[in-house]
Amino acid sequence: MDLQVSIKKKLRDFTLDVNFTVRDEIFALLGASGCGKSITLKCIAGIETPDEGKIILNGRTLFDSDKKINLPPQARRAGYLFQNYALFPNMTVAENILFAATGDKRSKLKENLARFQIDGLENVYPHQLSGGQQQRVAIARVLTSHAEILLLDEPFAALDSWLKWQLELELAEIFKLYGAAILVSHDKGEVYRLADKVAVMHNGIIGTIDDKREIFKNPKTLAAAVLTDCKNISHAKKISDDKLFAEDWQLELTAKKIPDDLKFVGIRANSLEYRNALGENIFSMEVTQVVEDTNFFIVVLNHIIRWEVDKFFNVGDKLYIYFPPDRIIMLCH
Repeated sequence: MDLQVSIKKKLRDFTLDVNFTVRDEIFALLGASGCGKSITLKCIAGIETPDEGKIILNGRTLFDSDKKINLPPQARRAGYLFQNYALFPNMTVAENILFAATGDKRSKLKENLARFQIDGLENVYPHQLSGGQQQRVAIARVLTSHAEILLLDEPFAALDSWLKWQLELELAEIFKLYGAAILVSHDKGEVYRLADKVAVMHNGIIGTIDDKREIFKNPKTLAAAVLTDCKNISHAKKISDDKLFAEDWQLELTAKKIPDDLKFVGIRANSLEYRNALGENIFSMEVTQVVEDTNFFIVVLNHIIRWEVDKFFNVGDKLYIYFPPDRIIMLCH
């Protein structure tokens, strides 16, 4: 599978300007609400029309502004799963699943009813289904439509956490069979568990595209750091090749390979470590707030730095806190 996307579209608050390629992988668009993720999917599916650019799927041109090509959605073979599933309310489960089916419809219906554990619901209407059942029907409809790529727009947004986890496991198995999809999400955990490659979007532009592990380990941009849940971020400036000053924290840190154009520095809340004495990158800090979460304590240090730890501390405690150099995240923009 090979999808090439290079499009622009003027929106109310910014111009969508994206350029990426997807090849036999689960590709995630990660970004805050309203950054252009869903519009990008809709342009690929043919629901929205870009102002300019090209969209090519497996050698077939779906859209080309110069050549005046703009295939209708039903001709694109892009299986689009809407956020609200968009089942036809006046059609039964079977009719919804087979709406865009090709080939042996009876066989496809039987196969998907079994695959998604919705046997016996063939004659039921959408309003009689649970949220999870509706999602399974919607995915089954996509898979019977001869789609060459799956486009999933926040597929778990309307589900509770338990049901979301169950359906996420099912979707992971579908991805193994299908092999190619674009997943839109603002949930970092969902993206990390399901995707192979991640593109970080901000105000209509993709700032970073990388392997998911690299994105989370080394975000590179401020937007990527925030979206991958880095809780501690400070303005920073380079002092030397191995020294930087974190302005918001008022700390001088030793780090590795500090870039000349350093703008921000970050460290994840679970990367900080407790020590017994002062030393390099070890600072005396006061516990100013403690909040108990489900599986750990959130300890606020010096009113600004968040530390996630499984041990309880008291407000007013003075602690020695270590900032591991290899865990310090340097951001240039």
